[in-house]
Amino acid sequence: MTQTPVEPQTAPGAAGGDAGPGSRGPAGRSRLDRYFHISDRGSSIPREVRGGITTFMAMCYILLLNPLLLSGPDAHGHKLAHAALITATALAAAVSTLLMGFVGKVPLALAAGLSVAGVISTQVAPNMTWPQAMGMCVIYGAVIVLLVVTGLREIVMNAIPLPLKHGITIGIGMFIALIGLVNAGFVGKGDPHGTAPVALGGPDGKLAGWPVLLFCVTLLLIFMLQARNVPGAILIGIVTGTVLAVVVNAAGHLTPADWGGTAPKLQGSAVSMPDFSLFGHVEFGGWGSIGGMTVGVIVFTLVLAGFFDAMATIIGVGTEAGLADDRGRMPGLSKALFIDGAGGAIGGVAGASGQTVFIESATGVGEGSRTGLSSVVTGVLFALGLFFTPLAQIVPGQVAAAALVVIGAMMMGNARHVDWADRSVAVPVFMTVALMPFTYSITAGVGAGVVSYTAIKAAQGRWREPGVFMWVLAVVFTVYFALHPIENWIGVK
Repeated sequence: MTQTPVEPQTAPGAAGGDAGPGSRGPAGRSRLDRYFHISDRGSSIPREVRGGITTFMAMCYILLLNPLLLSGPDAHGHKLAHAALITATALAAAVSTLLMGFVGKVPLALAAGLSVAGVISTQVAPNMTWPQAMGMCVIYGAVIVLLVVTGLREIVMNAIPLPLKHGITIGIGMFIALIGLVNAGFVGKGDPHGTAPVALGGPDGKLAGWPVLLFCVTLLLIFMLQARNVPGAILIGIVTGTVLAVVVNAAGHLTPADWGGTAPKLQGSAVSMPDFSLFGHVEFGGWGSIGGMTVGVIVFTLVLAGFFDAMATIIGVGTEAGLADDRGRMPGLSKALFIDGAGGAIGGVAGASGQTVFIESATGVGEGSRTGLSSVVTGVLFALGLFFTPLAQIVPGQVAAAALVVIGAMMMGNARHVDWADRSVAVPVFMTVALMPFTYSITAGVGAGVVSYTAIKAAQGRWREPGVFMWVLAVVFTVYFALHPIENWIGVK
């Protein structure tokens, strides 16, 4: 990707705005140009449109992966309709991205965060109803907005040691990859009478059926395309895997049961009306069965999953676009952070889990986008996706699962930033990374990392180094891990 330098507009009569000088611009410029400051940022309308389309193509896989992550049952065994999940995912992405374009005026696109969806599907929904789980999204979104408004977001982020931030990202990547492997049938429960808790394929230790083979083919194809730096590798892999699935399904006369659900074939028309049945199904309260401590930890975990990468992504993409200075300041930063936080609530209301800024926005910047017009184009394309749910339903879960594994592998790149020779860093990061997939819980991983980090620093006589905030977290997570023994000790049933 190339970076285009942006020279400030100093023409006479130029007025300043939240996106820099020259918001009114010289006479003769279109209203669209003046509103988005397109000329001021050295761009053009065709470049913004091209960048918006590129960003959508790079991240539209979320329309397949988010429904896959949220396909499990809640505490009462209720599952969300697949078509409704696709609609909710497209709707939330469209609304939040359009807000970023029109209000933030920066080339950033939002969609359902896979880390947030992972927490919702594996830790939240199994303990409550789906409407209550979406209510948790609204709450965590409100918390992030409050942190942004009060300026506490940066304070909280700075209080978490950088190595633990990297460890959380790596651990979430491992967790997402495991979800993909399990959903594809590549990894399953081991022999209940044996010693292995998990095994290749399942109890017999063998891969069975065409669907899991197509998962392997799709996974290898995406990795090969990425190795050759092919743009849109994930999307190309998913489309190719789906075409192969359609052919195999027809030639092999497979049944929906062979695919674990819906067979990869078009059901009726390619276009249909959106299914908004999940919209507004949000409940607050009724969490008495899981306890206030667990609810608090869940909210904290969602906040961690929702905003740790967002600021780095926003600044990183903004810098690539030539909008950020050497101190990370960029036009509309506060608005961008606010909208990113509000994405949690938007996703909860829509029924799609929390929204966050996608690093794939950098692909649009690489094509020349520099303003919010690019985000508007991406948002409009997500809105059009509302009417093509039948096409998205053709993609089998095994093919979509390959993309989860790929994204997990990409998130592993943060391991290069960890000083593995320093035990006070390496051990907490290892605990964080290992326990997330091994316990199937992001909360457990974060808690283990925090507790081990503070304990090791104390053992080294550097107990002041973690800071007050980290020590408070260590106490909270210690109580969380010891909650059951404590309840037994004090006689709580």
